[in-house]
Amino acid sequence: MFRLLKKYGWIIGSCLIGVIVLFVTSKSEPRKAIVVEDNSSNDVSSPEESAATTEESYTIVDVKGEVNEPGVYHVEHDSRIDDVISLAGGFTEDADELQVNQAQKVHDEMVIYVPTVDETGEITEVTSSASVNETGIRVNYATKEEIMELPGIGPSKADAIIQYREEHGSFSSEDDLLEVSGIGEKTLDSLREFIQIP
Repeated sequence: MFRLLKKYGWIIGSCLIGVIVLFVTSKSEPRKAIVVEDNSSNDVSSPEESAATTEESYTIVDVKGEVNEPGVYHVEHDSRIDDVISLAGGFTEDADELQVNQAQKVHDEMVIYVPTVDETGEITEVTSSASVNETGIRVNYATKEEIMELPGIGPSKADAIIQYREEHGSFSSEDDLLEVSGIGEKTLDSLREFIQIP
């Protein structure tokens, strides 16, 4: 045994030294930190910004009358009345669909009222018995034929009024008619006593 140690002692010693060096090195080597990037802060919006975005993206309308689920709805700005009617569950069996312009664009604070067939008949009778001077033409809801009853308004101007109304929403004042192509100050002055807004 002594002879073996004497013969191979330097090999054993070298191995022991190598193990000790490895042990000391592994202990002294610093640990690497794991860094995780957090980009969530870049996507976080304040409550005020979120509210502003929601307010800018949606329009609030009130649906009443002959729909299955009347109420207040939040819809996108470019929505049509047809979209809102669908959200409200569609027309009831008693609704007079012909009295609703489903292609019209909605606007904020708009009230969409769907009458019954009987109710529409009563309104039509009252309107037809009244002269334009007494009631005025409701420009926001009038048909092309009704708008053409106004002085100085022919088919092309009536179409322009309806097109503007569908693209920009209801008129909020008489002066808004000046934005319609073909209508100037003189034409508007001649219309003021014959129109009703809203």
